[in-house]
Amino acid sequence: MRRIRIGVLFGGRSGEHEVSLMSARSIIGALDPKRYEVIPIGITRDGVWKRPNNALELLQQGQLDALQESLTTSQTAVALDPKAKDVPPLDVVFPVLHGPYGEDGTVQGFLELANLPYVGSGVLGSAVSMDKSIMRRLFAEAGLPLVPWRSSLRSRWQQDPESVLTAIEEQLGYPCFVKPANLGSSVGISRARSRHELEAALTTAAQYDRKLVVERGVVNAREIEVSVLGNDEPQASLAGEIRPGGEFYDYATKYLEDSSELLVPAPLSPEQQEQFQQLAVGAFQAVDACGMARVDFFLAEDGTIFVNEINTIPGFTRISMYPKLWEASGVAYGQLLDRLIELAVERHEDKAKNKATRI
Repeated sequence: MRRIRIGVLFGGRSGEHEVSLMSARSIIGALDPKRYEVIPIGITRDGVWKRPNNALELLQQGQLDALQESLTTSQTAVALDPKAKDVPPLDVVFPVLHGPYGEDGTVQGFLELANLPYVGSGVLGSAVSMDKSIMRRLFAEAGLPLVPWRSSLRSRWQQDPESVLTAIEEQLGYPCFVKPANLGSSVGISRARSRHELEAALTTAAQYDRKLVVERGVVNAREIEVSVLGNDEPQASLAGEIRPGGEFYDYATKYLEDSSELLVPAPLSPEQQEQFQQLAVGAFQAVDACGMARVDFFLAEDGTIFVNEINTIPGFTRISMYPKLWEASGVAYGQLLDRLIELAVERHEDKAKNKATRI
């Protein structure tokens, strides 16, 4: 049988461009060359799709700086059609695009138009999971436990900062966390313990998105994560715990420093493990996710659990929590990739059953 041709999309226009390169390197390195033919497709920071001749080699060697330069300087642009003559016909697409313009339904919509199977959630699940405001509304509708929160538009913050600050102080108090609504990997997130810090945090978050989300801080909370895998019948992994080296698990402690401690599985009672798994599946289903997702939680000192957020294209390096949790649950990294590709084909075949006409 011929090998399955996998188009791996990496890079992209979001602030998580570098994280995408690291994830793509791990995924491509783990795909069985006897089963898969990998077609790497890079997307530059300004949105141009390219296939540098040496992309696969640079990814496998981990030369990410050289890859970035090759993406920028390559003259081999790819037409925005994965079936175009520039690219061999693809069997499945594996988007490894964290954040906006990749994890938010935009690329998923393009792949739907091209009628190609792809790994991960569809347009709806991707879009609502990316928007932390809409995501929380769906979580609340599903009865999932959430910390108190509110959102604000960037335009309102810029035009009437006093009213925004007063509303946050009255409803949430300090400490609180400020986030761009549509971003991941802790980019643009700040902790505020005073009005001065809150002003700075809102200004920082407003650099990344038009919508800002502010959450009440949970003092001394433990950060728990669960991986979910599946389509209509999703399954949850064992829960893991992150103990940040800094005040919280920000971008630096995730990717630039080696100060955080990852506990896999998390030191929890069997009852707590089961509760986290049930809530993770509930969050997955609340946003109509498919394929994969990582669900993040807070565990308060009194034992109260809060759902924080869901990531439909979580970090996928070998040391990332999503694959590490599945490995602890009995699914090795390579097996996990095989299963995700199977789920992509399964979902595509299921959608093909839909009638396209009234006849």
